[in-house]
This record gives sequence, C-alpha cells and structure tokens, in this order.
Amino acid sequence: MIYIGADHRGYNLKEALKEYMDELGIEYLDLGAFELDPNDDYPQYAKLVAEHIHDLDDRGIVICGSGVGVDEVANKVPGIRSGLAMNKDQIKAARHDDDINVLALAADFTSEEDAKAILKTFLGTDFGSEEKYKRRIEQIEEIEDEF
Repeated sequence: MIYIGADHRGYNLKEALKEYMDELGIEYLDLGAFELDPNDDYPQYAKLVAEHIHDLDDRGIVICGSGVGVDEVANKVPGIRSGLAMNKDQIKAARHDDDINVLALAADFTSEEDAKAILKTFLGTDFGSEEKYKRRIEQIEEIEDEF
C-alpha cells in the first residue's frame, strides 16, 4: 500500500500525484490534508503516513513546501527511512542502496513532471539487498534501538 500526505504547501502536488497513481493503477490511501487549509501543519500528516508503514511492501509519500519538515518528522518514527528527493537518479540510489520506504517531496522546488518521474522511480526500484546494504540497514536499526 502507498500512503500519501501533505500540508497546504504540498496539497496541490499531492492531488496531482494521486491522479497520476490513478492513471498507473497504483493503490494508495490519502491521509490528508483533504482540503487546502493555509493554517494546517505538516507534522500531523508526515506522522500519519509514517505510522501506517508496517510491511515491507508499504511505502509512504510526504509533501510540504521544502520537503525537509516532513522528512524530519517521518524519520522520527522507528523503522522509517525517509529520503528527501532531489531527482529521480538520487531516489533510485536511495531505494536501491538505503531501502528508503518514505519519499519526501519539496512542493516549492519540484515540478509536477519531475515529481511524477521521481515517484515512478521510487515505486519501481527494489532494494539491492547486497550484504553491505543489509549491514548498513542493520546498523540504522541498532541506532534506533539505542533510543
């Protein structure tokens, strides 16, 4: 399942990505915002998305103006490896090498066309599962367990 959430600055991009996922036949669940409210705050949406990631097949998409806020919040949830997208090649590496399960997008700095390409790459790239990548994920999990 793909979970998606955005604040007011990411709302329009979220809606465009939902249409794109509909076109591609990708199942998703929108966790808000459900209307454009300039007074909403990104932490609630990023937290909701991150909390819904339970299986290896689950992925999340979080969107705010800079992408940084939602990325920070998502990464506070144990088991989440969120990556802030710069471009599709970077996200391909982040999925393959780091097994990110949440994609953070910067609505103010990412065109709809680029966001669609990034999303398609995020959903279409598998974790590389080489020993060095597995070892690094285990180290991340150990750090999480310390806290």
